[in-house]
Amino acid sequence: MGYYAGVDLGATNVRAMVAEADGTMVGVSRRSTPRGPTGIDVTEGVLRTLREACGDAGVDPERIVAAGIGSIGPFDLAEGAVIDPANLPDSIDRIPLTGPISKLIDSDDVYLHNDTTAGVIGERFHAASNPDDMVYITISSGIGAGVCSDGDIVSGWDGNAGEVGHYVVDPRGRLTCGCGREGHWEAYCSGNAIPDYARLLAEDDPTISTSLPLDGTDFTAKDVFDLAGEDELADYVIDQLAHWNAIGVTNVIHAFAPIVVSFGGAVALHNEELVVDPVRERVSEMVMTNVPEIRVTDLGDDVVLEGALASALTEGTGDRRRLRS
Repeated sequence: MGYYAGVDLGATNVRAMVAEADGTMVGVSRRSTPRGPTGIDVTEGVLRTLREACGDAGVDPERIVAAGIGSIGPFDLAEGAVIDPANLPDSIDRIPLTGPISKLIDSDDVYLHNDTTAGVIGERFHAASNPDDMVYITISSGIGAGVCSDGDIVSGWDGNAGEVGHYVVDPRGRLTCGCGREGHWEAYCSGNAIPDYARLLAEDDPTISTSLPLDGTDFTAKDVFDLAGEDELADYVIDQLAHWNAIGVTNVIHAFAPIVVSFGGAVALHNEELVVDPVRERVSEMVMTNVPEIRVTDLGDDVVLEGALASALTEGTGDRRRLRS
C-alpha cells in the first residue's frame, strides 16, 4: 500500500500528516518552526516533522508515494526552495524543500505550493460543490491568497502568484511591510502588523483613550480584539482594519471574479465578527462586478495541511476528478 503526505511550513509552526490513498489520516506531527540561524535548520525541522508523522503512522518514509507542501514564500520554484521569507529572521535566506523531501521519501512526486495556494486546493478539494472559481485569503502573521480560476490553480511561473498581501492599499505608505516596501495591505492588517498600526493611530490622536499596552513588549493583535467594545482605541483600530481589508478584498474580487471568497488564518478565524463580517458589509458596496459569497473556511487551522495532502493525492491540482486510483 502506498501512502501520501502533506506538509505545512508556516512562520510559526511546521506540521505534517500521512494518509492512505483515500485520504484517511494515519499519522500527524507538529513542531515550532525553527528560527534559524540558517535556512538549512528550517529544512531539517521540516524533515524531522515529516519523519515523526511517518513514525506516528508506523510507515517508513520510503513508502510515501507523493508529498505536497504548503509553505510561506516567496519561492525559487526551479530549486524548490523558499527565498528570503519576510516573517522569519533575516539570517534565513534560503530554505530547500522539494529536494530534501524527495530524497527522504525516495520519490520525485513532490509538489510545492505557496501556503495560500495550498489553502485554496484544500478548500476546493473538500467543498461540497467543488467550485471552479474561488479564492482563499489568509489573514494571519501575513496576508496572502490562493486562487482557482476556471478550474485551474493559479500558481504563476515562479510559484509566487497570490501575494496579495503586498497590494499597495495606502499610497501614503505610512507603515513598512516585512518585505521592506511601504503601504502594503499586510503592513496594516496582518497579525504581526496590527500592534504597530495601533501605535500609529494613537500617535495621530493623543486624546483618544485606551487601556491597550502600547508600550509593552508583549502587546499583540489579540489585545486589540479582546478589548473590542470596551476601549476607544481598540474600536478605532478595528474599524480602520475593516477599511483596509475591504479595499484589499475588493481588489482581489475585481482581479479574479471568484464565486466564493473563503477566509482562514488566525486573525480571521478567531475574530470572524470583527474581521470578516465588516468585509462582507463593505465589499458589497465597493464591488462593481458580481459580489461573491464570503465565508470562513470549515477546515480551520488545517486548511493548508489538507490542501498540501490533496495536492499529493491529485498530482498537484487539488481536483478530485484527478484523484489517483
